[in-house]
Amino acid sequence: MSEQTPKLEWRGVAKAFEGRQVLRNLDLSVEAGKSLVIIGGSGQGKSVTIKLAIGLMQPDAGSVLVDGVDFNRLPGGKRRRLYGKFGMLFQGAALFDSLSVWENVAFRLINADGVNRKAARERAIEALARVRLGADAADLYPNEISGGMQKRVGLARAVVAHPEIIIFDEPTTGLDPITADAINSLIVEQVKGLGCTAVSITHDLASARRIGDEVAMLHDGVIVWRGPAADLDRSGNAYVEQFVAGRADGPITAAI
Repeated sequence: MSEQTPKLEWRGVAKAFEGRQVLRNLDLSVEAGKSLVIIGGSGQGKSVTIKLAIGLMQPDAGSVLVDGVDFNRLPGGKRRRLYGKFGMLFQGAALFDSLSVWENVAFRLINADGVNRKAARERAIEALARVRLGADAADLYPNEISGGMQKRVGLARAVVAHPEIIIFDEPTTGLDPITADAINSLIVEQVKGLGCTAVSITHDLASARRIGDEVAMLHDGVIVWRGPAADLDRSGNAYVEQFVAGRADGPITAAI
């Protein structure tokens, strides 16, 4: 890590639910313009980590900082402006069934940023083009398009406001390998094109290798390994080696 202020940082973060400690003094950061992928088994705190980052949860202890600012200590208006730096691709795309494709993409523009519908539609169609969807898809509804197209619409929604940080929640879940690879390519293209910072959580190691500059493994509420994505197969870490090999035997106990 360089000495520059991280774009996003979890500093000494702890979070528990009903007496179960999910995160334990978590220290993790990502520099501006970099892509970090968080891997780990089910129930190890990956989803909690990103929910804390976007303000859906608050830590029991520690701080989550954006550009060195702990947004949980900010008053409401300043906190909302800080949230404006984020975009997110939700697991399963999470589109609104009652809204057309372009309205899904423009949801934030219309409802949070105060952009009028005509301008919002134009920006939505531009964002759709960036993820290889034509203007003819704009007036369709989510139930009229494939799962892969839904994921691309979700990606267009994540990038339409030109965020500084994008969170990717299991971006390839439910997709066949070919479609997943296409989505990974689009993610890399959009992140690099915007020059933004990216944080992803995934079980898909092919995706982790493709979209991440670095990979961090979360286990039992702490980071047990972090390194370049290219080093996943030579980490020298027992937890990572077991996870990459998909073995039942090792320090990680299967969640069954």
